[in-house]
Amino acid sequence: MDESVKGAAVDESPSTREFLSTREFEPVARELLDPVHYDYFAGGAQDEITLRANEAAFARLRLVQRILRGRSALDLTTTLLGHRTTAPIMLAPTAFHRLAHPDAERATARAAAAAGMIMIAAMLSTVAIEDMAAEARKTADDPHLWFQLYIQRDMGFTRALVERAQDAGCSALVVTGDSPALGRHVRNDRNGFHDLPPGIRCENLRSLRADEPGHVRQVDLSPELSWDHLEKLREMTDLPLVVKGVLHPEDARIAADLGMAAIVVSNHGGRQLDTAPATIAQLPRVVEAVEGRLPVLLDGGVRRGTDVAKALALGAAAVAVGRPVVWGLTVGGEEGVARVLAMLRDEFAHTLTLCGCATPAELGRDMVVTEEAA
Repeated sequence: MDESVKGAAVDESPSTREFLSTREFEPVARELLDPVHYDYFAGGAQDEITLRANEAAFARLRLVQRILRGRSALDLTTTLLGHRTTAPIMLAPTAFHRLAHPDAERATARAAAAAGMIMIAAMLSTVAIEDMAAEARKTADDPHLWFQLYIQRDMGFTRALVERAQDAGCSALVVTGDSPALGRHVRNDRNGFHDLPPGIRCENLRSLRADEPGHVRQVDLSPELSWDHLEKLREMTDLPLVVKGVLHPEDARIAADLGMAAIVVSNHGGRQLDTAPATIAQLPRVVEAVEGRLPVLLDGGVRRGTDVAKALALGAAAVAVGRPVVWGLTVGGEEGVARVLAMLRDEFAHTLTLCGCATPAELGRDMVVTEEAA
């Protein structure tokens, strides 16, 4: 690793057992990271209104527990696109893990696999998808690895990426649909952070097209992309297609009509269109639009097990977490990610018990009210 890249060194990090909530990781990670890289991970688009809204919207919701229901053993297991997971919690795609920790996506993949959770590997990861899959198989016989994809106008390049993910054993493609252009990040502009440091590359992009080096600027974000490109993508692969970045109910209906395997209600963690609504606020409209024709996933602002419960009660099949995983990785590598995932799972289990539920499916829409109605 290039010496100019400052990341958290494991021997500098406190024991992750000292942390009692996922929020406690971020200030420690901030101290460990290069400030420029902290801003990259923590920041959002423009005024960061959507970034703040994601968590604030969860805080405005209240859970209404049921009582005396005679429930016994909890069962958190969830099946998504045929994959049985230990809890309805996934790892959202986040790029550039080598900025956070030298072991990068290798550590994240091992932790996710050991936890029995689905990891959505980012196309812009700093470890190649084949290596991530190999690491995941070190801790689980059948790890669940999905691949996040930005469709490229050069469909030959897109095909090469798809084949690479498929050959690595990824079992679904998560197509990011909310990026017709790069979101404008004031923090990155102020820091002049527009390229990866020397020695770090987007390993999934290397040598896929001639001898291109895996530079982040190889990525082509275009407003020309349309649902027709999803149809072309489907001709390339039999992998289930998941569309990420859905906020409008009509887009959800289109995805269902086209036979997409699932959708992710997402505003890209507040990193794309600033002032877009909080995902948890938009979730009920999207769930209503698809009428149960496909699973609806959600990311954005999930920090507690209670957040997981709120999202599931409002119709999500599972949630995905991004920044908390990065902070855990920064602080403790594989152990840090594992600790974050375990915290969320344990908190969710505790929340289910307090709500009088034995399974995620027992959470209902009647168990969530807004702060004003509580």
